Amino acid sequence: MAVTYEAVSGTDHAPRRQISAGIRGVALVYLWIAIAVGGVVYWEPAPYDALMIGAMVLLPVVGLAPLTRGLAVYLLLLCGIVAGGYIATTQAGTLGVPVTHVSITLYLALSSVVVAAFVAHNPGPHVRLIMSAYMVAALVAATAALIGYFDIIPGLYDVFTEFGRARGTFKDPNVLGAFLVPALLYAFNVVLTARVARAALWSVAIPLLLFGTLLSVSRGAWLNLVVALLVYSAFIFLTAATNRERIKLIISMVLAGVCAVGILAAAQSIPEVAEIVGERASFEQSYDVGPEGRFGGQEKAADLVATHPLGIGALEFGRVYHHEDVHQVYLNMYLNTGWVGGTLYLFLVLITLVLGLKLVLGDRGGDGVSAVLVAAFFGMALEGAVIDTDHWRHFYLIMAMVWGMALARRSWQRARS
Repeated sequence: MAVTYEAVSGTDHAPRRQISAGIRGVALVYLWIAIAVGGVVYWEPAPYDALMIGAMVLLPVVGLAPLTRGLAVYLLLLCGIVAGGYIATTQAGTLGVPVTHVSITLYLALSSVVVAAFVAHNPGPHVRLIMSAYMVAALVAATAALIGYFDIIPGLYDVFTEFGRARGTFKDPNVLGAFLVPALLYAFNVVLTARVARAALWSVAIPLLLFGTLLSVSRGAWLNLVVALLVYSAFIFLTAATNRERIKLIISMVLAGVCAVGILAAAQSIPEVAEIVGERASFEQSYDVGPEGRFGGQEKAADLVATHPLGIGALEFGRVYHHEDVHQVYLNMYLNTGWVGGTLYLFLVLITLVLGLKLVLGDRGGDGVSAVLVAAFFGMALEGAVIDTDHWRHFYLIMAMVWGMALARRSWQRARS
């Protein structure tokens, strides 16, 4: 039986009496649709952005996202990062691009706070609602990736692929691969914890999502997936209520490994796939090494961080100092938001991991969803060492759910004591 709890808020009951259940139901459906279209990112702003801006207003108004003192800390951290970004724009050679970039960060930050408040309000049902919509988005994106990559529907290869890599319904294959990882973990958790019939149904999603991640040919996403699965498995093993559950985990991990090896072998049998996978698996490519490579660019970025306490402005590094972006989110945030903003961002990631760890360890015998979210965030945090993740929508979404569940649990514990 899963451990459930509901946040306690002194301002919660009056709005719930005043607003009808029908209006709240419409708001829930609206949010589900907003998350479900989150995998369609061909252009900016994406459909998700337009709908999420509406949700940022709707959810608090109908009483589904009340702000609490704990969420004020989350909001202040994010606003401090954004403030650092606006200050850094004063150091840029142009204002338009940096200001726009930081303004997008502000929108993502505020949307994350609202989602965190929504989750904290009623963690169990609200997380399930978000993750069910996220699964739909991931399955659509992965299906589109396979359709395009194997040219199943003529004319869609160029739409769903880029440079021989599957991108599905995203602009960037790297984002597709990373987006599928939380969905993979969630599907694996359902297979591990659900009854046989439901587990068998969900098991169909795992090979599809795994193949989509592989065909994105994203080294960062592969690293993300391996680390997230290992962290999730460690969490479940440590918090399992019985040894029977631990044995079931081990068996499931072995079967998942066999599935992964089978998919990899099948992919390697296709010459085009084998060639690009073999190429991308090496970190000794021309675009990685040398002063103009990825690692050389990161050395330049580190030197700039040391000499520019206010930062240089968002996206200025690729415009002025190097031929591409930093591809390392922590260096990038120091450049984009200065020493203060970069340090706050690093602190935000670390405190999210700490809150998540406490949440998982306190959820012993639960349904494993907290382990999924925290492991997914851990994988993204590590992937940030090799790619810029500061504008990934699902990064802010997963982080919001971790904060929401952690704060709800603390409120529940205070109420009991």
